[in-house]
Amino acid sequence: MFRKLIPAALSILFVFATFGSAQAASDEQQLVTKAKWTLERMTKDKDFADLRRKLAKSKGVLIFPSIIKGAFVLGGEAGNGVLLSRSAPGNWSYPAFYTLGAVSFGLQIGGEDKQVVLVLMNERALRAIIESKVKLGADLSVTAGPVGAGVEGSTTAAGGADIVAYAISKGAFAGISLEGAVIEDRESKNSAYYKPGATPQAIVLQRKYKNPGANGLRGALGAY
Repeated sequence: MFRKLIPAALSILFVFATFGSAQAASDEQQLVTKAKWTLERMTKDKDFADLRRKLAKSKGVLIFPSIIKGAFVLGGEAGNGVLLSRSAPGNWSYPAFYTLGAVSFGLQIGGEDKQVVLVLMNERALRAIIESKVKLGADLSVTAGPVGAGVEGSTTAAGGADIVAYAISKGAFAGISLEGAVIEDRESKNSAYYKPGATPQAIVLQRKYKNPGANGLRGALGAY
């Protein structure tokens, strides 16, 4: 009797394993799709004209569709996103998966959910993020990009900053401050979306991996 049950049990395990893999892949695809929506929402907004100009001069971009911040004395924020590199006008890599997290102290009560786009302005910023975990403000300099209709790129306070940050946010906190935030790659998500062993360097710099599910995001970036 037990011998008869073994094939059935194996079939059930196979179904659950397949479902789990499909669900994981679905999570990564949802993040890529949301990154596309975030990018399109900002670049089509007249108040983010400076973002479009910066993308055209960038070496890469990190897009976080949702960074959630909550606080009651001890605060924290976290979110998943994707990194793409730009080698020439309109030539963008496939995305690698990253996470951003930060902890803050002091008297603070409230919550916030924001969409964030980080434009990498030089090769140093791109390679630092790909090669190791980085802390914004310490390993790489970051500044908030100007927002508003009619704002000229030349008036930005970015100066020689490695990263220029743009955000749409709602909640008790105003503005955007990413000083002290840590950016780190998500090995499990990269493996799930491509194949085991897919590293940010192989995806973003060497361009060894592809997934047609990211073509919409790459197409949205294609104008820059």
